[in-house]
Amino acid sequence: MKNSILAVIAAGLAAFIPLAVPAHAVVAPTDAAAAAAGPATDALESPASAPTADAAAAETTSAYTPMKPTAGKGMPTSYEDDPMKSLTFQDQYSDNGEYALWMHDIILMPVITAISLLVLGLLLYVVFRFNRRANPVASKTTHNTMIEVVWTILPVIILVIIAVPSITLLARQYETPPANAVTIKATGYQWYWGYTYPDHGEIEVISNMLDEAAAAKSGEPHQLAVDNRMVVPAGVPLRIQTTASDVIHAFAVPSLWFKMDAVPGRLNEKLLTIKEPGVYYGQCSELCGARHGYMPIVVEALPPAEFAAWVKAQGGTMPGEEAAPAAAAAEPAAANTAG
Repeated sequence: MKNSILAVIAAGLAAFIPLAVPAHAVVAPTDAAAAAAGPATDALESPASAPTADAAAAETTSAYTPMKPTAGKGMPTSYEDDPMKSLTFQDQYSDNGEYALWMHDIILMPVITAISLLVLGLLLYVVFRFNRRANPVASKTTHNTMIEVVWTILPVIILVIIAVPSITLLARQYETPPANAVTIKATGYQWYWGYTYPDHGEIEVISNMLDEAAAAKSGEPHQLAVDNRMVVPAGVPLRIQTTASDVIHAFAVPSLWFKMDAVPGRLNEKLLTIKEPGVYYGQCSELCGARHGYMPIVVEALPPAEFAAWVKAQGGTMPGEEAAPAAAAAEPAAANTAG
């Protein structure tokens, strides 16, 4: 009886002892056992031959390096740096921006200047020609067909000239993004921005303004530099969505001719295509509270391959990458079923 009890206890201890061995304690096999087992399996590879998870993550992260800004590109220009450039809009890096800048420089400025000079000339003519000293007897004219035709037809022609490009630009700004556009959702908070990427594994980036010392160290403009940028691919359609969690904000990047309100409880959407890689600066453009002036926007447009590297560095996936492994795993199963 006693022997039976001892045997049961010994069996229980034998079953428990392997569970108590630490995971990192690997018992070295004997020469005979090693010869019988054959080559070592992947699970028993030494740390020197198999990179750790931290090393792999560091290697992936190092594949993305924040782009250095180009002076004068995508940012305001001071009068000291370029007097003429500081008096007009920033250079544009989107199709709508280039069209709008052309409209401003070629149509609006000459037309407005001509109209202003015409009105000024007419006022001066009236002042000197019809003052009391030069014209003591006032005119009694009550109707002049030619004058009324001219001041009716001429403004109509001017308005039509301005209306055609204006309506064209308005329509272009409301163009619907294509189905394959990359979606980025910008959410305004008091007082910072958050960016999510629903097409890339729900990546979320929180963006706060850098202080003056950190901005100077990174070579970026003060009160425009941020710790985490909104990274997007260049040369492809983007579906920019805006909303807010508290009050109304506005997502605005002047060099991309992009401005859209971020309204709580509402999702606004607009198409944007950035023509070339670069770093583009903007700010919240809707008065949203005490620190309204301290929530800048930085859009970093990368070539598509570099954007894919950034997505992987953030732990996300490119569209289609999830379906490929599933399809590859389904092929052997389908072959076995058919066999």
